[in-house]
Amino acid sequence: MRRRIAVVGGGPGGAFVARLLRMAGRDDEVVLYEEHPPLATFGFGVGLSISTQQSLSASDPETFELIARQAQRGHGVRLHAERGSAWMAGNDQTAIARAELLRILYHQAEHAGVRMEIGARHSAFEIDADIVVAADGAGSATRSARADAFGAQVSLGRQRYIWCGADFALPDAVFAAVHTEHGVFTTHSYPFRNDRSTFLVETDPHTWRAAGFEHTSEGLQPGESDTTTLAYLEKIFAPHLAGGALLGNHSRWTQFRTVRCARWYDGNIVLLGDAAHTAHYSIGSGTKLAMEDAIALSGALARHDDLSTAFATYQQVRAPRVARLQALADRSQFWWESYVSRLDMPPERLLLSFITRAGNVSLDAFQEREPKLAELALRQFAGDAPPREPDSLTDWVMSRPLRNGAFALRSRDAARSGLELLRESCDLRDPRDEAADLFISGRRAAVDRARADGVELDGPPTRVALLERLDVAERLRNEAGLLTSVRAPAEFSADLAAGIAAGRIDLASITESRRFS
Repeated sequence: MRRRIAVVGGGPGGAFVARLLRMAGRDDEVVLYEEHPPLATFGFGVGLSISTQQSLSASDPETFELIARQAQRGHGVRLHAERGSAWMAGNDQTAIARAELLRILYHQAEHAGVRMEIGARHSAFEIDADIVVAADGAGSATRSARADAFGAQVSLGRQRYIWCGADFALPDAVFAAVHTEHGVFTTHSYPFRNDRSTFLVETDPHTWRAAGFEHTSEGLQPGESDTTTLAYLEKIFAPHLAGGALLGNHSRWTQFRTVRCARWYDGNIVLLGDAAHTAHYSIGSGTKLAMEDAIALSGALARHDDLSTAFATYQQVRAPRVARLQALADRSQFWWESYVSRLDMPPERLLLSFITRAGNVSLDAFQEREPKLAELALRQFAGDAPPREPDSLTDWVMSRPLRNGAFALRSRDAARSGLELLRESCDLRDPRDEAADLFISGRRAAVDRARADGVELDGPPTRVALLERLDVAERLRNEAGLLTSVRAPAEFSADLAAGIAAGRIDLASITESRRFS
């Protein structure tokens, strides 16, 4: 039976799923509804990871080839600290103009037989269709209207950020902070065309208000940009712009919305991409998630006639992968929200902290990928050269001495340190929320009352809980000035070693029998 399928929202995920549904061999009628033409899209460039490129190539080689021809490849990454900067290769970084990506996807969708309804707003609840794919973005009206049915949760990030562009191609992705009389502004920027770059800027709420930006984005008409902010940012980031100008495209201050849904479908409506879930911009996975959703949803609908079965299969396949990326994104978001506290680190060690921030890259993997850079960073941590043998860095880090003025310890093994550590149970899911603030604020007094030398965080023996403890411990170390240790099972010793080398913790207690001399 021929099905009538409506896709509401013409972003990359919506346009791609529309094409894939037409290519599935079922002769379904597919209509794509989008309010804005592709050239009027917001934003600048989008990144495509290697895994996303592989998925696109496998599912739609023709479209992937068109995208690959227009993509900007090969830029590195330069991270700035107060004492200089560090550079590393980009690991096949790829970016493309969002408008160009949409042009390709729209052309391919039409070529596959998708009917395009562009230029008017449509509600998912007013369209007469057998299946409605709601790909209407992070601010999804579809999800909001049925928030309870979808089990939707939306949380706002602390930082304010604004998407800008630059009228030239940066040689590399650049991460840099600029100190002003109002506070610190940080850019995440990268080239996406031979004459254009994305230039995102974020700052904390206090700095944002002090600079007078609390109301500059109010009252703007659709399509207008906050020119007051653009002029200010162009001036303070002039050294990184090298004479270039900042560009606006619907550019205005906002807060990142993290979207999670317990259920991705309700009746004949199914959510896709940002409508169902978001991941912080610092891991560059929004387009990746949406397009990989499109592949999974189109496949499930091609295999199953029953909608509930198809939708459940789609969510079953995608939800674990999305949850993993969201967990990485949460930790990356915390790292960037506390970036300023690390700017006094040597640049190579700051880059090590950046690479290991989400728990996705181990010290050994970093050393294998960037041996010279890893050696510099680890020398800055320990004062001597690390071993070059594979899989040896965990033991080496744990055996390094600690000298911090008050203590001189032979190793980083808290159990053999001879120190009196106040052990605290810590099972905080968000190292930035009010519960974490309260926990942090009371630890210095608790340590003083116990006449302890520092604090040791214990908690559930899972990797997710350990990574959360490491983030809380870093706050204790940086904000309360406490010597910190974290307890975890031996199977997570590599995470503890990365935390020590990156300056998140001073010591570690590895449960079971493992010891270091």
